[in-house]
Amino acid sequence: MKFNKLTTWIFISLVLGIVVGYVCNTTAPDAAAAKEVASYFSALADIFLRMVKMIIAPLVFATLVSGIASLGDTKAVGRIGLKAMGWFVTASFVSLLLGLVWANVLHPGQSMNLPLPDAGAATNLKTSALNFKDFIVNVFPKSIFEAMAGNSVLQIVIFSLFFGFALSSLKDATGKAMVSTIEELVHVMIRITDYVMRFAPVGVFAAVAAAITVQGLGVLSTYATLIGSFYLGLASLWLVLIAAGYLVLKKRVFTLLGLIKEPTIIAFSTASSEAAYPKTMEQLEKFGVKDEVTGFVLPMGYAFNLDGSMIYQAFAILFIAQVYGVEMSFMTQLSMLLVLMVSSKGMAGVSRASLVVVAATLPMFKLPEAGLLLIMGIDVFLDMGRTATNVIGNSLATAAIAKWEGKLGPTVLDADEAEEAEAEPAFAPQATAAQGIEA
Repeated sequence: MKFNKLTTWIFISLVLGIVVGYVCNTTAPDAAAAKEVASYFSALADIFLRMVKMIIAPLVFATLVSGIASLGDTKAVGRIGLKAMGWFVTASFVSLLLGLVWANVLHPGQSMNLPLPDAGAATNLKTSALNFKDFIVNVFPKSIFEAMAGNSVLQIVIFSLFFGFALSSLKDATGKAMVSTIEELVHVMIRITDYVMRFAPVGVFAAVAAAITVQGLGVLSTYATLIGSFYLGLASLWLVLIAAGYLVLKKRVFTLLGLIKEPTIIAFSTASSEAAYPKTMEQLEKFGVKDEVTGFVLPMGYAFNLDGSMIYQAFAILFIAQVYGVEMSFMTQLSMLLVLMVSSKGMAGVSRASLVVVAATLPMFKLPEAGLLLIMGIDVFLDMGRTATNVIGNSLATAAIAKWEGKLGPTVLDADEAEEAEAEPAFAPQATAAQGIEA
């Protein structure tokens, strides 16, 4: 397989991070020294993530307002929103169901036979931060500046909706001038995004090296059954999502998968959806999705369409139950699925969200919350997979909705991507920048 330049450097950085992290882990005299070395790698990763976070708020605001102003019709916005939520809810249900199915088929926790943690063992997760009432209240920002400072995507979306509708209602010269300014802001933010993404290989290397330096490769073999089972479940979810995308996009779904490999690798390496957001927007634009659809649907997906996180939650809860030999009937598991469908919608803005959802759900089914300690040590490796899956799910959802709305244009590739397309005609039937692809 041939990668374009940025993808090549990201892949090299990923492998190099594993090698360097392993060397640092094996040569460190003790755990404290390993953590000290990892802190320097983490500093580099944090710098990259900070640069990404600094562009998230203005990028979401500009693209969403520009999209609403371009649509100009509240009915169109409502129609797209309903289609998006329909896809998100369906995908969430399927993801949770697959998590339950694979956990029941593979029984990853049965063979561990680990002792029950002390009753007072603490996870230090703020489960009180997660409840549906607070989620509904916190959807609405009390200050747009506070929302932007905290990168609260859902709150930024709400303000942008109000701002976009107000702007589209202004038909005079002032309104048109502001729309033009917002559209120019989008172009500026995309250019800034290009600059920031040049540092992606450094961020990927540092994030992976830090994780391996502290955890070592041994932790992967210790929990090989759990990790292998979870990634098998993720693979099945990818197949389902791709099949759903194929029903809508036909063969162009493979073009999309080729385009989003960079943001997927970034998400996997950094375990951060935010890190992949700018590049995902750029690749969707190349695929042919109109800016107004991307700017509206993708931010919603980051709040409501976390497919990888969903399958993880169901899988993790059943894993903990199996470790302690707690039987969960079919009806109990169905009840758990419905609880997760609701509670997980409050994940946006909660630190270590997937773990928090699991910790909050365990007591409802008389499972020890401290059981989460069993997987917290390797959660970073599980988080990589679920974050990459979230990127794929949101990309497919955005492209599918654009297709339904008649807002999917031809694919336009740069020189490297066009060359790659020619090298892989069987897998990803793509077109050159000059030819394009019919919607």
